[in-house]
Order: sequence, then structure tokens, then C-alpha cells
Amino acid sequence: MAEAHGKSHLKAVARFRIALISMSPAKLLLTGYVSYMLIGWVLLSLPVAQQVPVSPLDALFIATSAVSTTGLVSVDPGGSFTLFGEIVIILLIQAGGLGYMTIGSFATLAILGKLPGMRARTTKHAFNLPEHIRPGHFVVWVVVFTLIAETIGALALWPMFAAAGEPNALWLAIFHSISAFCTAGFSLFSTSFEGYAGHAGINIVISALSILGAMGFLIVVDTWRTLTAQRRWLGFSSKVIVRMTLLFLIVGTAVLFVVEPSINALPPVERLLAAFFQTMTATTTVGFNTMPIGAMSLAALMLFFFLMIIGASPAGTGGGLKTTSFAALVGLVRSTLKGRDEIRYLKRRVPLDRLQLAASSLAFYLVLAGLAMFFLFLTEPGAAFEVVMFEVISAMGTVGLSMGITGDLSPLGKLIIIVLMTAGRVGILTFGIAIASHDESREEEQDNELVL
Repeated sequence: MAEAHGKSHLKAVARFRIALISMSPAKLLLTGYVSYMLIGWVLLSLPVAQQVPVSPLDALFIATSAVSTTGLVSVDPGGSFTLFGEIVIILLIQAGGLGYMTIGSFATLAILGKLPGMRARTTKHAFNLPEHIRPGHFVVWVVVFTLIAETIGALALWPMFAAAGEPNALWLAIFHSISAFCTAGFSLFSTSFEGYAGHAGINIVISALSILGAMGFLIVVDTWRTLTAQRRWLGFSSKVIVRMTLLFLIVGTAVLFVVEPSINALPPVERLLAAFFQTMTATTTVGFNTMPIGAMSLAALMLFFFLMIIGASPAGTGGGLKTTSFAALVGLVRSTLKGRDEIRYLKRRVPLDRLQLAASSLAFYLVLAGLAMFFLFLTEPGAAFEVVMFEVISAMGTVGLSMGITGDLSPLGKLIIIVLMTAGRVGILTFGIAIASHDESREEEQDNELVL
């Protein structure tokens, strides 16, 4: 009897392994992130994790928001969870920011010294790596750079929080450094960084960490290869990422500085700092804020819509359609207006398959956003149009900014946002592929120059 039971157990394990191996990278990514969310849900539901009672749905909402590095919260993390709960949240953020495949791949590398084929393929899919970068090397770079950046960030924030009289300054520094680099936007302060709106040091450190995380690990690898003479200049994708990120930060800051009435009364330096920080938080999808978002003008909200939809860059910790997808679409429009057959950007030809991915991502994004808004209008009949639209775009872009509706959402409304946050973390198009496609390899999509 025992022998028969043992054989059936081995067969079940074998079937499970075969099912995993046969999964497409998109489905494997979705399954992995959902598994992390469920584990986080269980841990945050434990009494030891809660200062005050937190409903199972709110625990799931927070776990999903942490793993997806969104930052939308239905309850105040600092006031609702114990130190154990906060540690669970920051570990979920770290896992989500690095990517669950990165953690597993790094452990596999440490044990075996190499990545098996399936894990290497899924890692390439998770980060959309170009052909010249080996997944194993990339994983090591990601882990090392993340630890260095977060450590430096925590050491920089620690004395500033201590000088401000914050209790547990070291823990606050560690938590917010990880949350910033992973563009999660989770804060232990009930009003995010509104209390530090005029503190240049904290604003700069949080911004630097968020920009580094949002620009993506490809930039780090590419820059290192350039500095060590492994290549003469930055690759095409890196040039696009740097150009687009700087463009959005500069133009967005200038627009907010001029048009936003809620910051007009501030001194010029603080006004510039506020305009930059709010632009940065939408561009990087980090989700921290130093000004009340609900009090900002419709013109500012329109700017946020645009920045949040585009989002951060590929192979990074941020969400959104990605800067490179936007660049590809800009190239398409310019070439069409000029009557050119070839699509070019920065004098480089953009392959047709890259354009198809960019256009498909935008189309699926618009369809999903439209459906989500429709159902939220049904579940939240008293909410204003722009408030619902802001919440949907913020969730899909894993931004985490809100006009204040999140905690008041109905149970069905929270479930809709949970789905959107999950889609945003996996990648809008990848989410659609995982839901709709058969289990077939999509390796051909990785053979490209412009990473989307």
C-alpha cells in the first residue's frame, strides 16, 4: 500500500514538472507572480502580521499591490500591520521588483553554476533581453546592482530620517529605499512624503533610486560594457531609454511648474522640487507623492495620464507600456507622415515585429482599460469619471498614485483593481498572451534590437 502511494506521488510530481516545462514563458510568469501574491496573502492574514483587524480581501489587495510593485493601498500599511507584516510587505516588494524569475534563477546559478534551458528562456522573456546578453550574467548583474543601490539609498536616508526625529529611522530608511528602487510606492507614512515636500535631500534620494529602478537593468549592463570597453557606445535600446526618460522628466516638470495652481504659492525652489517629484513619480511609476494628488488640477491629471500610460523602461522595476514602445510608435507616425516605407527612430530601422508588439500592447491596454472603467462605473456609481480613470491607469501602470478612492472601493471594485495590478506587473501584452494563448514558445519575439 505504501509503495503504491509512493509511486502515485512520484507520478504526480512528474506530471507537475512536465506541466511546468510545457508552459509558455508568459503563462509561467503569470503563474509565478500569482503564487507570490497568494503566499503574501496568507502571511498578511495571520494575526501576528496585523495591528488592527484587516479583512481577507484587503490582505489580498495589499499582497497583490506589493508583488506588482504598484503601491495602491486599501488600508494604511504603517497603521494596519505589525513589524512582521511590514517585513512581509517589503519582501514581497523585493520579490516583485527583482522579478520572481530573477530570485529563482539566482538561487539556481548559486547551486548549479548555470541556468537550465527552461529557466533561461523564461528569464529572457521576463526581461525581454536582446540576444547579446546572456540570462545568467544578467541575473547576477540585477541582484548585485539592486543590493548596492538599495544599501546606498538606505544609508543616505537613515541620517535624514533620524534628524527629522522619526522613530525607527533605520527601518524607515531600509523600507523606503527598497520601495523606491522597486518603484513600489509603499510608504509607512500615512500621507506618503507630503510631510517632506520641502526636504531636498529626501526628495533627491527617493528620486534617484526610483529613476535607477525605472530605467531598467539593461542600462546598467550596457553602461558597464561601455565603460569597460566591451563595446564602444550604448546600445540602441539604452539610447532610446535615456532620451525618453530625460525628455519626460524635463518637459513634465516644466509643464507642472507653469500650469499647476496648487503649487503656485510655494517658493520657487520648493515649487520646482514639487513639480519635479510629481513628474518623476508618474514617469517612473513609483507612486510616492509630496503633494495631494486629489487636489491637483485637471490639466495636471491629463499630464499624469500620459506619463503613467507610457510608464518606465523595459527590464526594470516600473510598469506601463514602456518608453521604447512609445518610441517605436513615434517612429511609425513620423515615417507615415513623411511617406517613408521604412520605420526609423534615431536613424535606426525599427523591425516590423517590434512595431507589431508596440501596437498590440497599446491596443490591448486600451481595451482592458475601457472594460475596467466600464465595470468600475457599475460597482462605484458615485465616483467621478476622472477619479475612476486615474485609478485604472494607475493600477495598470503599477504606479500607485490615487485620488483617494482606493480604500472606499466596493469588494468587486477591489477585485477589478487586483486584476489590473497583476496584469500591469506581468506586462499588459504578456498578460493577454498568458490568458489567451496555447502553450507554445515565443522565443522568436526575443530576436530584436529594440527591447520592448
